[in-house]
Amino acid sequence: MNAVTRYDMTPKQIALVKATVAKDCNDEEFNLFCEVARAKGLDPFLGQIIPMVFSKGDAEKRKMTIIITRDGQRVIAQRCGDYRPASKPTQFETDKALVSPTNPLGIVSATVYLWKRDSKSGEWFEVVGQAYWDEFAPIKRKAAGGYKWEDTGEVWPDSGKPKKRKVPVGEENEVLDDSGNWCRMPRLMIEKCAQMQALRAGWPEQYSGTYDEAEIDRAKVLDLTASEVVEKEREDHRMRIVGADNSITVTWGDNWTLDNVPVGKFADEVMRFIKESPPEAVAKWRDANREPLKRFWALQPGDALDLKKEIEAAIARKPSRPAKGPSDADLMKHSMAAG
Repeated sequence: MNAVTRYDMTPKQIALVKATVAKDCNDEEFNLFCEVARAKGLDPFLGQIIPMVFSKGDAEKRKMTIIITRDGQRVIAQRCGDYRPASKPTQFETDKALVSPTNPLGIVSATVYLWKRDSKSGEWFEVVGQAYWDEFAPIKRKAAGGYKWEDTGEVWPDSGKPKKRKVPVGEENEVLDDSGNWCRMPRLMIEKCAQMQALRAGWPEQYSGTYDEAEIDRAKVLDLTASEVVEKEREDHRMRIVGADNSITVTWGDNWTLDNVPVGKFADEVMRFIKESPPEAVAKWRDANREPLKRFWALQPGDALDLKKEIEAAIARKPSRPAKGPSDADLMKHSMAAG
């Protein structure tokens, strides 16, 4: 690798990193972290790269994840030579109906547009990164009266001490974790997630296997290992695609491609479709989307009833088949009779 892109530490620096930045790492984890920092050419003292160890007290689940901060991401991107930062502000999709203790601004998603130059044509093209709030925001459960520890009636076999479990006091509700920046700077945090998504999409060799700290905050709350974080992200994405959260998957138009529509926008999108489509297309769409319509009925019965009436009215507008005209034989008979 080009020496310009490497950051080599002196023995004193290595010892200092071990005692500070990487104090939670064991020897193997620390060696790996130093090699990644050196290969990426990033400076741990400037906070460009940091190690994060999950499940420190559980040897079976213990896992270290390499975090590249926003400063580190920019350093790597500038070295690529085919990177250009966003030329327009991050786009945020919001929905007032989603405002809650777990989503104070009602953010649906953030979309970032970076630029990459094609190595063959030399032309620049956009690289899109999109992050959904419900996939990255660190949500935790919080009891109104806090928590207490109760004996389970069992003991640990190695120490003989009693096993205890954490029990909520009072009603337990979901809230946004307030230990980091998600409550104070929700737009910035989801934007950082979208930025990393774009960097991975456009420059996979440089960014695969590394994360922004904002992406890992959910794992801190859920106590997941690094590999479980990836699988949890994939699971959340699959659940969103199949409409298992606050969205419904439908098909539109002649191509019948799948589209994931938020529940709050479902009726409006269907109304737009039936107003722009002929009765035959509306009937075909209804038959192809019976399951999504059932799901909408379960979630929003009042709106679903109104929508059902609109769909039936649109189909009823189908013109009746024109009366069959006289045949050539009938015309000939009529002509002969007239003669």
